[in-house]
Amino acid sequence: MARIRLEIAEQVVHWTEGGAPRSARWRSERAAPPPRQVVVAGDQLTADEAYGLACQGTGLLWRGDFQNARQLLNALASRADRHSRKPKAATAAPAPLSPAEVFNLHRQARAQRARTLGMLLLQFDADYGLTLRRAPDFRQACAEAWGPGGASSVASLRELLGVVGAHEWRVNGIAIPEAGGRIHPHYGVFAPVRREYVDLVAGAALPAACSSSSLAFDVGTGTGVLAAVLARRGIGRVVATDQDARALACARENLKRLGLTERVDVVQADLFPAGRAALVVCNPPWVPARPSSPIELGIYDPGSRMLRGFLGALPAHLEPGGEGWLILSDLAEHLGLRSRSELLAAFDASGLVVTGRADARPVHPRASDAADPLHAARAAEVTSLWRLAVR
Repeated sequence: MARIRLEIAEQVVHWTEGGAPRSARWRSERAAPPPRQVVVAGDQLTADEAYGLACQGTGLLWRGDFQNARQLLNALASRADRHSRKPKAATAAPAPLSPAEVFNLHRQARAQRARTLGMLLLQFDADYGLTLRRAPDFRQACAEAWGPGGASSVASLRELLGVVGAHEWRVNGIAIPEAGGRIHPHYGVFAPVRREYVDLVAGAALPAACSSSSLAFDVGTGTGVLAAVLARRGIGRVVATDQDARALACARENLKRLGLTERVDVVQADLFPAGRAALVVCNPPWVPARPSSPIELGIYDPGSRMLRGFLGALPAHLEPGGEGWLILSDLAEHLGLRSRSELLAAFDASGLVVTGRADARPVHPRASDAADPLHAARAAEVTSLWRLAVR
């Protein structure tokens, strides 16, 4: 899935330990600022004490047993979830919330939960080692996500667990038969765990123009999965673009594993490469809202910047008779964040006409989770491949 750029400035976290001032580089992929107050904590700290401090925004720099820190994080999560479910005092019946208001409140609650759980901190040495009892060796996972170390740094335990999970995805990969093998996502690159968009690209009939000009563009390639699918479908040459360094490295590694480097070029570009193609594919972020963390970069597109940029420039990059394939979920429509008429108007304003559409229903677990606050929208969601041609 395509991405947009999110800049994260380097910051420093400060604390006092043993009567002396200390500091280290602060790491937060979700761009959270370092805690203004940090206290040294260990195994004697109770979960209730930790939760009270974390809710106040006080960072807990852990010096105890690593496995105890894992247990404490679970206890903090349990308290945060219990607090969010606590019934509020009885008042006059409130007006029903709109889907957009439910979505925004849900995101606010998740952000507050992330801030609270993000207060349990770990200090890493220059090569990402942890000097804690029973701490596993996470150095390779951290180096993959954060690059060369070089100096002491501090990050939340929750952040570390995300890094470790991403490392496991990278090692094991995801089986995508249509791509010819397994796709191995890198940290911060959207993983193709939802099959709808892959299936749509794998099953759609190629435009007639591909018979005379077997060139395709994959705009916002991410892991390179759609570029691989196009190459496996017989497209002679695919140019895959992305502007994110992690995505570019990820796509190149995956295409090399799949033996497709002779047929797929991966280039850095904001949207389109130079020239025209018989087929241009784009799977932009689906929801017009601001991302707050790297994994959200594949989902949220503030102001529909990438969607509008793709549609506006598409006619200039299509060969005569060529098609643009836009793969887009209608979740934003069910959330009240974008209407179908706005999407169709954007097609028209770009000089494009719809020549066909294929739809797919979601099969991921959230679509059937009635406890999810966004269940109604997720259950109604449809992902579509829009076939677009120049008017």
